[in-house]
Amino acid sequence: MKKCLLSLCAAAAFMAGMAQSYQPSPEIKASQQQFAADRFGIFIHWGIYSLFAQGEWYLNSGIKQDEYAKAARAFYPADFDAAEWVSAIKDSGARYITFTSRHHDGFSMWDTEQSDYNIVDATPFKRDVLKELSDECQRQGIHLHLYYSHIDWGRDDYPLGRTGRHTGKDSLRADYPHYYDFMNRQLTELLTNYGPVRAIWFDGWWDQNNRETRDFDWQLPGQYDLIHSLQPSCMVANNHHQEPIEGEDIQIFERDLPGQNTAGLSGQGIGSLPLETCNTMNGMWGYKIIDQDYKSSKELIHYLVKAAGMGANLLLNIGPQPNGQLPATSLDRLKEIGAWMRANGETIYGTSAGDFPAREWGTTTRLGNRLFVHVLSDGATEIDLPLARKARKAFAYADKTPVKFTANKEGGIRMTLPSRPANTIDYIVELETD
Repeated sequence: MKKCLLSLCAAAAFMAGMAQSYQPSPEIKASQQQFAADRFGIFIHWGIYSLFAQGEWYLNSGIKQDEYAKAARAFYPADFDAAEWVSAIKDSGARYITFTSRHHDGFSMWDTEQSDYNIVDATPFKRDVLKELSDECQRQGIHLHLYYSHIDWGRDDYPLGRTGRHTGKDSLRADYPHYYDFMNRQLTELLTNYGPVRAIWFDGWWDQNNRETRDFDWQLPGQYDLIHSLQPSCMVANNHHQEPIEGEDIQIFERDLPGQNTAGLSGQGIGSLPLETCNTMNGMWGYKIIDQDYKSSKELIHYLVKAAGMGANLLLNIGPQPNGQLPATSLDRLKEIGAWMRANGETIYGTSAGDFPAREWGTTTRLGNRLFVHVLSDGATEIDLPLARKARKAFAYADKTPVKFTANKEGGIRMTLPSRPANTIDYIVELETD
């Protein structure tokens, strides 16, 4: 009976998606405002792929699904402690967690009734880590978002796409309507049994964007309507590397700040939705044992500040180890970012984009009549600020020491910066404006 009801929910949502153009509800608008004020979240990429310690795409490297799936019998993350995870993340200053409920390998990290290929039924661990994480997020006041892959490299009913072409799938058994119903039944579980979920973060649309399947219909409107109907305040995001599709509530940029495209995954136009850029602490999303090339805390804080200067959130990734612990270096970075955020978070949380695009010396964020000038370059001594508003006074954010500035003939001001210690992470000047 339960599965029948879930299917009916999915069908109803699909029919609704065929109707009127999307208008965000008051609940969604409230979530968008809250999300935009948060500015900082942590991404968690974790699944049975962590056992191989080769990253989350390991199944795509030519391994057969049947052999890969045997890893589930060895997955026993004895050191997983949801309270420790959430506490460390909260202490970093992050205000939400995006957890990979199901990645491209098709393994579900919760007690789903739609497949036995999940952490409770397929592993000796037998614990619903998502339920534990959700409960802890609620206890500690951290918002939960759920990543959900549109791709499945193991299921035959998922049509063969650009990736996962050598896992042993039978392409003749592709049945997207059946797979679509499976996804919607899983999404219904996630949004019914796991408390408040502030966003569903989709990934994989790009898998069907090729010569053979460029007209592939994901039937997203019905899926988006299902999400909004199950939890009216739950936002929809989709990492499709293009401009937002109707029904979405967040615009995502992968490995780049909005408008940039150094990684070849972004570059799309910037819309009017709340913005989020996701990036890694090291090189991979999922745990890779040899990937110790971590960005410094200074680099990560600079990325967070630059994102805020563009009115965007930073979703910073961690790939937990197979034993359930967060890597030690990741924990160190969280502590260092947290210390900085406790001292300077007011210049990030709840701010809007700065008054002008970023400069070589840094960027700005605004909170009412307060403009925070984030000087990220050690060598900057004088900087020009092309302000449209009149500047009244300026002082160092940390100790309120006055900072000199003069009006420019062409408009705006020129600010003279005092000497500061070498390797200062971010010298912040607070500028009071009209």
